[in-house]
Amino acid sequence: MSEYRAPLDEMNFVVDRLHDLTSLSVDINNEDASAELLGAVLSEADKLANQVWSPLNVPGDQQGVRLEDDGVKAADGFAEAYRAYAEGGWGSLYFDPNYGGQGLPFSFAMPVAEMAQASNMSLGLCSMLTAGAIEAIHAHGSDELKDVYLEKMISGEWTGTMNLTEPQAGTDLALLKSSATPNGDHFLIKGQKIFITRGDHDMTDNIVHLVLARLPDAPVGVKGISLFLVPKYLVNADGSLGERNDAYAINVEHKLGIHASPTCVMSYGDNGGAIGYLVGKPHQGLMAMFTMMNNERLVVGLQGVGLADRAYQHALEYARERVQSKAPGQPDSGAIIHHPDIRRMLMSMRSLTEAGRAICYLTAKQIDLSHNADDAEVRAQAQRRVNLLTPIAKGWPTEVAQEVTSHGVQIHGGMGFIEETGAAQFYRDARILPIYEGTTGIQALDLVGRKMLVDGGAAVADLIAEMQADVATYAGDLTAGQANNMREAIAALELSVEQLLSGAADDVMLAGSISFDMLMLAGYVCGGWQMMRANALVEGHENITFAINKKATAAYYLDHVLPRAFGHLRSIQAGSASVMAIPADCL
Repeated sequence: MSEYRAPLDEMNFVVDRLHDLTSLSVDINNEDASAELLGAVLSEADKLANQVWSPLNVPGDQQGVRLEDDGVKAADGFAEAYRAYAEGGWGSLYFDPNYGGQGLPFSFAMPVAEMAQASNMSLGLCSMLTAGAIEAIHAHGSDELKDVYLEKMISGEWTGTMNLTEPQAGTDLALLKSSATPNGDHFLIKGQKIFITRGDHDMTDNIVHLVLARLPDAPVGVKGISLFLVPKYLVNADGSLGERNDAYAINVEHKLGIHASPTCVMSYGDNGGAIGYLVGKPHQGLMAMFTMMNNERLVVGLQGVGLADRAYQHALEYARERVQSKAPGQPDSGAIIHHPDIRRMLMSMRSLTEAGRAICYLTAKQIDLSHNADDAEVRAQAQRRVNLLTPIAKGWPTEVAQEVTSHGVQIHGGMGFIEETGAAQFYRDARILPIYEGTTGIQALDLVGRKMLVDGGAAVADLIAEMQADVATYAGDLTAGQANNMREAIAALELSVEQLLSGAADDVMLAGSISFDMLMLAGYVCGGWQMMRANALVEGHENITFAINKKATAAYYLDHVLPRAFGHLRSIQAGSASVMAIPADCL
């Protein structure tokens, strides 16, 4: 099985040229944020991903994890691989220097995170969740909590988790029952959480759980939820680890994929109560948790990109080696890569992956600007763009990852259905992506509801205007058909938003019926926008082969992938009638 090779030229191009690293560096006033530093960071991260993390991907999948009397045991080699990540400072890139972070742009961390997820997603989930927990504590925790926990988490010595879901409360957190009882300077947490990724493991000395629970005086519904920090081991006044807290993994799930990532059932307070500390204000825990959730959603989108790229690399290598039949224009039987249908699948895989990468990295740049731009209006505009793009960046790349990893299996033919070839693992691992951290349906409802209806379509109108301006700028670099596809796709998005805004008040089922198509339409159009810009901005790139291939990939997307948007438009225009036509008890 082939090992992972990070697409360094592509990553550098997207961050540096497509998204204009120079202007980003000026905006955040960071002298070290340079193209040279980015290149060095990515080169070293590639070594870790290729040489340390990637070789453990298949063995970890085969071995999985196990729950023993003293906790969950990681797959062989995982603890050492995570230690190499931590000791290299890879988990500290964009965090606050006051707590041991390097203070680099978030945009620098995106390619590194993609390498982690592509090389070994089961291991990468640990760093992903820790980063989100750090953000939540940094944004909402007290100074005391920050002083005790952040430095150890940023260094990678301790890891973090997110505890929302309960057996009776999945997406509907209003049903949450876990309780928190005041007890001196802390709280006693009781309850059970399910689907807790990395809820327990033996890779680090401590695990910091962020747990949603209700105070005794909590109002009903989501407005009565508070957030608590519950460490696996309590921390002494001198910073050393103390007693084991009353927080235990009581089961690990047997899953379709990500076998080497423990998905735990966590029980809090079976022996009197797990000691926890309030993060943020009482009854405002969901708001604090969404700081972590939004980080996770973007990185889950990036997991879709990483797995898609890994599946593409794997399928490409197989297509170059597998001899089968004589392709058109070939004198003899040869490698299947010469067959047009194989090329169709490979180009679909490649172009969807590159479009998804551009969308995720663009969202990261807007996050940087929203935090660090000098001008207040620039910060506000960037935040509006982050809000709009986040459900697209989570939902669209994870949905297309299903297609890309499936193509990977298909290119292998019957051998793709055999585990030993490795194509099946990417397909299995990818299936969780449209489910966790908010399903595609949740992302779609968020997009049409909170991000379109609430502001009357203002944020998406700004995005459409920018895309239209870019078409005017870059259309000369496209064929007439590609430019026309781009104009019509943007118009399709505009028409869809107009239908949503005009019809949602009179049809209570409309928003939910068209939301998935709206998300996919927006994803294809945003992907086309980025590929159109890349086609022009790659001109003059020092790597001529890269530039030629980038242009060819952009052309394929604009010719063959972008027209999918028009099918989603037709579905949106059909409205809710046939979606809801059959009564629920007759389906």
